[in-house]
Amino acid sequence: MASFIIVLVLISFLNKKIAISEDEQQWLKRVVKPIQISAIVLLVLGIVTDDKYNPTFNLFGFIITSVLIYILWNFRENKIITTLLLALLPFYIVSNVVNLISFFFHSFYEENDGLLSIFVAAALIWLIAYFVGASKQRKELVAEENKRKIIEEENRNLEVMVRERTSEILAQKNELIKTVEQLKATQDQLVQSEKLASLGELTAGIAHEIQNPLNFVNNFSEVSEELVTELLEERSKATADRDVELEEEILTDLKENLSKINHHGKRASGIVKSMLEHSRMSDGQKEPVDLNLLADEYLRLSYHGLRAKDRSFNAKMDTLFDPKMPEIKVITQDFGRVLLNIINNAFQSPDPSNSTAAYMKTVTVTTQVLANTVLISIKDNGAGIPENIKDKIFQPFFTTKPTGKGTGLGLSLAYDIVKAHGGEMKMSSKENEGTEFVITLPIQ
Repeated sequence: MASFIIVLVLISFLNKKIAISEDEQQWLKRVVKPIQISAIVLLVLGIVTDDKYNPTFNLFGFIITSVLIYILWNFRENKIITTLLLALLPFYIVSNVVNLISFFFHSFYEENDGLLSIFVAAALIWLIAYFVGASKQRKELVAEENKRKIIEEENRNLEVMVRERTSEILAQKNELIKTVEQLKATQDQLVQSEKLASLGELTAGIAHEIQNPLNFVNNFSEVSEELVTELLEERSKATADRDVELEEEILTDLKENLSKINHHGKRASGIVKSMLEHSRMSDGQKEPVDLNLLADEYLRLSYHGLRAKDRSFNAKMDTLFDPKMPEIKVITQDFGRVLLNIINNAFQSPDPSNSTAAYMKTVTVTTQVLANTVLISIKDNGAGIPENIKDKIFQPFFTTKPTGKGTGLGLSLAYDIVKAHGGEMKMSSKENEGTEFVITLPIQ
């Protein structure tokens, strides 16, 4: 009778959810259902007949228990079912051995009934202990399964969140790429605006500079025309009346005038060439250049460019050029832009707060040959640069000029160009005393 009760308890336990697949659980329930019904019927019949030792009941109990053990054996990889097998096998063996003894050796069974009952009780205790352990284990596994499902659900939620966040990040990345492209385009436009601004200032200075040699050409041309007219008049006279010495003097003057016209024409041509070099795209090729001549040229071009914009502008220009200056290889157009930007800033520096009526803006350009380097200094006597912005003057787009008056790229571009030439550019300034920019280039 105990076998049927134990079988029913085990089946009830198996009907609860254990850690096997859904298909396996459904199959297990379908298989143990007939065993459960058979155990119930036999248990009821055993109670009604009250025949504790009926061999027929013992045989059916053996068969039902054997079938159940066989079914459990097929699921032995499951921890809970393995525990149930360990719990059931001792009782299964002991109870069936006792049944066999009672059937075949009934007298021996009657004599040792107490001892055999102890074995059965021990096996039953073993069964109950393992069954309790299996129950706890099942609860733990169920809890672990619930945790696993919670973790899986959280992982799924996290995956969804990660995909959504990744999608957002990709969208932000695309927006940032577009923004960067727009900023690059804007920066290129600003750089081009800075170049065009410096070109405009240069063009104004060149226009003034080129006018000077053209005036000489025009004046000497007019004088030469008058001399030619005078020579022709002298040649039209009779041979006896002609003044040979006067003719020779006129011819000498004409030769000198033509030489001067040629000189100033070449000077105008050189100025135009400089303008074209500044305005065209740089080919990036370094050429040997006399920095003294280059600095002097851009000093005058800057001054006359500012004068062309504002006729009231006036300043003094000083130069201290080292006569031993060798030719230095630079990209003429780029380095000319560096000098023009710095010299323009020097001329446009505000007047110091302690200036008087006798104050005259003065820009001094100095060159010096050192051991392995050459130095170019551009100094003004303006108001100087305040301490709180000294660290910002080489930053792109930083400017102290009013909106629309400057892009803030002049000094930044100048700094980058000097660095690209392997040189250095430093600044020192004192308020109400002036500012000095010093460019150092290696001798190549």
